[in-house]
Amino acid sequence: MASQKTSQTMKPETAAKKLNVYLPATPEEFRSGVVSRDELNALQADPPEWLRDLRRDGPHPRQVVAARLGVSNSALARNGISEALTTAEINALKAEMPEWLQRERATQAEVREEAARLKKRDAERGSPDA
Repeated sequence: MASQKTSQTMKPETAAKKLNVYLPATPEEFRSGVVSRDELNALQADPPEWLRDLRRDGPHPRQVVAARLGVSNSALARNGISEALTTAEINALKAEMPEWLQRERATQAEVREEAARLKKRDAERGSPDA
């Protein structure tokens, strides 16, 4: 008995996360349906104009905003940034460089340095986690 292979599908929220885009800014046809694994792969391999525009100009989801600012998601929350930001808004924040952004970037740099130090230490010890 041969079984038919069905295509794996996901909710638009999941697909938007995988594409690193802000779901409310996507076209209605994307938000209202389900996305198959093949459709997701096609969007990643050859993004349509709307996806290229969203990735370039935004609005961007929280994790993308945090990465572009060089801070954590928690840093955004601590400093009242709860909505999606456009590329222009992110660039304006970087140009203005408010005190909170300087402080949070310094904290993030310390976290990365400590993680690198621990990774190096574990590698030297021959830890299986390294």
